[in-house]
Amino acid sequence: MESTRNDLIELLEKNKDDYVSGQELSRQLNISRTAVWKHMKELEKDGYMIEAVSRKGYRITQFPSKLSPNTIQWGLHTNWIGKKIIHREQVDSTQIIANQLAREGAEHGTIVIADEQTAGKGRMSRPWHSAKGKGIWMSIVLRPNMMPQHAPQLTLLTATVLAECIDHYMGVRPSIKWPNDIFIHGKKTAGILTEMQAEQDRIQYVVLGIGINVNQDEHDIPPELRSIATSVKQETNQEWDLRESIQHILSGFEVSYEHYMANGFAHIKQTWEKYGYRIGETVTVETLQRTWQTVIVGIAEDGALLIKEEDGNVDKLYSAEIQW
Repeated sequence: MESTRNDLIELLEKNKDDYVSGQELSRQLNISRTAVWKHMKELEKDGYMIEAVSRKGYRITQFPSKLSPNTIQWGLHTNWIGKKIIHREQVDSTQIIANQLAREGAEHGTIVIADEQTAGKGRMSRPWHSAKGKGIWMSIVLRPNMMPQHAPQLTLLTATVLAECIDHYMGVRPSIKWPNDIFIHGKKTAGILTEMQAEQDRIQYVVLGIGINVNQDEHDIPPELRSIATSVKQETNQEWDLRESIQHILSGFEVSYEHYMANGFAHIKQTWEKYGYRIGETVTVETLQRTWQTVIVGIAEDGALLIKEEDGNVDKLYSAEIQW
């Protein structure tokens, strides 16, 4: 049923400026004309405006504003990501659902997306405020053929995808703050949470959680976060179509992921460092052993932050409190 609906959406999109007859849709989808009509009614429930003209056929005249598997897949030209989409109006966390689906065998590229999260979380179980209908709250199930120690590279890859989408599609240049935050003008706009189930020599699955503040006004952000958090809308003075934004991210992710799997980490490292927050600047670093000043120079292949010490040596930093 779902694959037929997806095929129907694709056919209508290819002919979006013309009518497609019920007979032609019936022939190409290998279903009855009555079944075609029922599928059209389901699309209308999602908010599509469909024009049906006798002796001409069907034509979609208006896209819906709400998110659903159908609306996201309409115009999503990907090979594997987003072919299975689970959408909920409200969830505790898309990560919880995606992890459960992954344990049950969800296919590579499955997406879980919600209008609102009531218990969204970031790294170290920090809460993430997920306003209803104002942002992108989604998780991606991946089954990469790679060693577990390389999994941190997927977080860095995702950060570059979000940065390029915000830069090239939304028109404002962001920064990537190590290890997993996207900043615009010094304030947090997006975060990434990577969770993994693995054995010693292989990954069973990875769940990538993505949270992006897109259309929040200042009053949508809790008062205690307004000095450190922002949205794309606040920084561009423009409201953004969530469906189109999601499609840009998913399309960009598939391209970047496939390039990475075929060619390695070098391009991801180069792109990350192009957007790297405070690259080349001095910051204060605090660990359990000491506090000192150092210069950020980039990232290593294992996800570590590269820092240049006073003696000129470049070291790796895996965990620390950085006074940005």
